Amino acid sequence: MPKGKKQLHFLITAGGTREYIDPVRFISNASSGKMGYALADAAIKAGHKVVLISASDLQPPVGADFVGVETTEQMFEAVKKFFPKCDCLIMAAAVSDYTPAKSSKTKIKKGKRALTLKLKPTPDILEWAGKKNIKYQKSNIKNKILVGFALEDKNLKANAEKKMKDKNLDLIVANTPSSIGEEVTSAYIKTPSKPWQKFSSVSKESLANKIISIINRKL
Repeated sequence: MPKGKKQLHFLITAGGTREYIDPVRFISNASSGKMGYALADAAIKAGHKVVLISASDLQPPVGADFVGVETTEQMFEAVKKFFPKCDCLIMAAAVSDYTPAKSSKTKIKKGKRALTLKLKPTPDILEWAGKKNIKYQKSNIKNKILVGFALEDKNLKANAEKKMKDKNLDLIVANTPSSIGEEVTSAYIKTPSKPWQKFSSVSKESLANKIISIINRKL
């Protein structure tokens, strides 16, 4: 840690969660977890402590305190455990929006009839963190920096700004589905008081370094 700089505690989530239909089948998404891991690595190299909560199979960065999860509920429980002691939460994980209303304890056998799957919403982890942060502020407890990601295929900036406001975020990163699984990405970054910054065809490592740099200045 460079002289004069404070070591911060980052809580970072990564990867796409799995919502099990039965013991061998699940609902998930195409997220690789690369962005979350790049953020963890950038924070560690900047001299900070990192708890990485991940649903990805990637190798964790050296120096990260790794917490492996699979489901949204497991990720939520892990975030609730580590949130009080963090200075910054970065929700880079692609958390499933829905989970089976009821999962089978045994493998569902294939039949000739159509199978109807009933889904229910999963907990909104970032919304929970935003509300928790407001309570901290009202109680004069040091609040956290909250960072979210918005993956949108239309009305990118408008939807991202709405998410930032609705969930009480300090920074949001907006990009399109074309960034999923890629080494190079394009994205927009915004804080509530400043205009959008655009980053075109940059590595996820470079984007992660920029995000960590912005957070360092805010803290």
